[in-house]
Amino acid sequence: MELPRIEVLPNASEIKIVRLTANKIILFNPKSANGKHRIPNSILQVGASIDGKYDYVFVDGNLEKDPWATIENYLKSGEFKYFGSTVMPGPQLRQAIPFTKKIKEQFPNITVVWGGYFASNQYKVALNSGYVDYIINGPGDNTFPELVTAIETNTTENIPFIKNLIYKKQNGEIIKTAVEALLDQDTLPKFPYEYLNSFYPVKNYLAKTFMGNKTLSYHSSMGCPFSCSFCAVVPIYNAKWKGMSAGRIYEDVKYFKEKHNIDAIEFHDNNFFTSKKRVLEFSELIMNDNISYWGEGRIDTINMYSDEDLKLMRKAGCKMIFLGAETGNDAVLKQMNKGGTQTGQMIKDFVLRMKNADIIPELSFVLGMPAKTEKEVYDQILWDINFIKEIKTINPKAEIIIYLFSPVPTEGSELYQQILDAGFSFPEQLEDWISPAWENFDLRKNPLTPWLKPYMIDTIKNFETVLNGYYPTVSDFRIKGYKKQLLQTISGVRYKTNFYHYPYEIKALHKIWKYRQPEIEGFYSE
Repeated sequence: MELPRIEVLPNASEIKIVRLTANKIILFNPKSANGKHRIPNSILQVGASIDGKYDYVFVDGNLEKDPWATIENYLKSGEFKYFGSTVMPGPQLRQAIPFTKKIKEQFPNITVVWGGYFASNQYKVALNSGYVDYIINGPGDNTFPELVTAIETNTTENIPFIKNLIYKKQNGEIIKTAVEALLDQDTLPKFPYEYLNSFYPVKNYLAKTFMGNKTLSYHSSMGCPFSCSFCAVVPIYNAKWKGMSAGRIYEDVKYFKEKHNIDAIEFHDNNFFTSKKRVLEFSELIMNDNISYWGEGRIDTINMYSDEDLKLMRKAGCKMIFLGAETGNDAVLKQMNKGGTQTGQMIKDFVLRMKNADIIPELSFVLGMPAKTEKEVYDQILWDINFIKEIKTINPKAEIIIYLFSPVPTEGSELYQQILDAGFSFPEQLEDWISPAWENFDLRKNPLTPWLKPYMIDTIKNFETVLNGYYPTVSDFRIKGYKKQLLQTISGVRYKTNFYHYPYEIKALHKIWKYRQPEIEGFYSE
C-alpha cells in the first residue's frame, strides 16, 4: 500500500525499489458524543480514496479510551507524515483543536489536513492558528490523494491546481482553489469496511435504536440543491447535489445484511429524498429485506410524491423522515432563503399526509431569527410556538426538534449583512471555539446572537421542556410505559394552559431518566 520510489543505479541494468516508510497517514474521527457510535463515514471516504496508494490507519475518538495516546504512539514511530481529521462544529472541536495543536508542537514536520463543515466554513481562523496546513473544501475523493502525491513527488507547484483545497502561502495569503464538480457517486471506490474492522469491530457501530436492533449509518449522496441561508452546507456545495444510484446503495445494504444482519439504516445525506425515482427504486429493492430506514428531506420535495409513493416507502421500511420545517411563518421562510415552494400551510397539509401514510415526520424548527426590533423577534418566537402546537393537533406523532438560530450564512448574502449590522461576529482565535459558550452555539442550544435576549431563550427552552414532557420523543425507546404516562400527566396542565415558566418538575424527571434529545445527541442507542 506504500508508493515505491524507483532508483536507477549507475549500472543501468540495475533498478532498486526503495519503500517509503515515513509517508503513512493517520485519519482521525474526533469524538462526537458520549453515546453516538456510528460508522465514521467521513474518514472512511478519505480512506477509500487512498486505499492501495498509501498506508494509513484509522483512529476513532468515539471508541478510543485515550485517542491522543494512540495518535502520539503512531507519530513517535516515525512512520507517519500526515494527519487528516474530519472537523464538524460542536463536540468534535474538543479533540480536533487541542490534538492538532499538540501535533504541531511535538511533531512540527507532520502535515495537517482538516476536512468537514467547520474547516470549510471557518477556514480563516483554522489556517491562521498555525496548526492546520491544508483544508479540504468539500469532498476530498480526488483532493486528498492529489495533495499527498504532490508533496510526496516534490511537485508542490501543482498544489494551486488541485481543486477543493484551501491553504495559506508563506506570505500569509489564503488561497482557495477552484471547486470541483460533484463526482459520479457510483464510480467512487467502495468504503474499506473490512480494513476498518481491523481497527474497530464494525459490529460495534451497529447500534440498537428505535428503528432496529442493528442500525447502519450510511451516506448515499453529496450536497443539497437548495440555498437556505442558515445551513452550513450551502457555502460548500453551492446548491449542487449528486447521489448514488439505488442499485449502488443496495450493494452495500446487501453486504451489511449478509455480513452483519442489519435491520435498520440511518441515511445521513443532507437531502436523501432529492430524487423521487432513486428513492422509489431503492424502496422496491429492500421491500422484502425487513429493514427500516430514516433519512433527511425537504417538505416541498417529498410533498410532490404521491400518496401511493409514500405508502410504498412505508411498506419498504421508511419509518421516519427528518424535515426542515424551520418556521410556519411565510415571511420568515423568505428571510431564511429557504427556496422552493414551502409554506406554513404546506407544512400542515404535509404532516396530515404523513399521518395517513404512517410515516413519522421529524420536523426541525429554527427559532430566534433576527428582526428589526426586539418585539418582532419575540413575536415571531411566540407565533412559531403556537404553530408547533397546531402541528401537534394535526398529527400528534410528529416529532418536533427545536433549534435556536445560529448564523452560518454565506458571505455577501442579505442575511449575512443583517447579522453583521446586529453586532454579531465569530471568534478570531481557533481555541476560542472550544469554550463552553461557543460549543453550545454550534449545537444551536445557546447562541450568542445579540438580538436574542435571555427571556426569549428561556421562553423557547421552557416550551421545549414542556413539549418534550407531553410528547416524549419516540426515538428514545426507554421513555415508555409508566414513565411516559407520568411525564404526560405532569406536563399536560402546563401544555394545555400555555404555562411554560419554571418547569422544574419535568426537568427533574428528564434528568433522572437521562432523557435524550435527538437534536444534539442523535438517536438513543444501545
